[in-house]
Amino acid sequence: MEIKKAEFTLSAPMVSMCPKDTKPEYAFIGRSNVGKSSLINMLTNNRKLAKTSATPGKTLLINHFIINNEWYLVDLPGYGYAKRSKKEINRLEQMIQGYILQREQLVNVFVLIDVRLEAQKIDLEFIQWLGESSVPFALVFTKADKLTPNKVNASVEAYKKVLSETWEELPPIFVTSSEKKQGRDEVLDYIEQINKELANG
Repeated sequence: MEIKKAEFTLSAPMVSMCPKDTKPEYAFIGRSNVGKSSLINMLTNNRKLAKTSATPGKTLLINHFIINNEWYLVDLPGYGYAKRSKKEINRLEQMIQGYILQREQLVNVFVLIDVRLEAQKIDLEFIQWLGESSVPFALVFTKADKLTPNKVNASVEAYKKVLSETWEELPPIFVTSSEKKQGRDEVLDYIEQINKELANG
């Protein structure tokens, strides 16, 4: 897939305020500081599209970006929030859950995982919740340029092993580096493939 156009559409504080549109939506989510904004900017070839920040947890709204006037890339707030009050955390959790469970246009959730870390409880719990809620998702390992290829492979294999303890079938897995544009074609081709299936369905 070639991205010719990527534009910010709107930021919504709740699912009811998301765009009144029927185009498919692909949501990106991960723990604070997993490299989500960098990944979105890399996928869209637009360094300024999603705001990257040295302070984790800057995304506090549901951000919609229209891609090629055909589908939406949705930037969700991170979980495992950096320095937030209980009230703020509850609000964010309700917003994320509301969007994921109620948004009919949502086609797939891309869960971002830092490839340098071993499987984290918070990520595994979120993945489990998606499965129990019957939400289609894929795993995107980020920051692959920070390790040697052998260590990246070992880390991904170790993660698969942990998932295999509770999952009969593993989700699609992508390994990315925003610095080196690694995994870009694979992620975009996957989205394109789903869009074609939806169009033919």
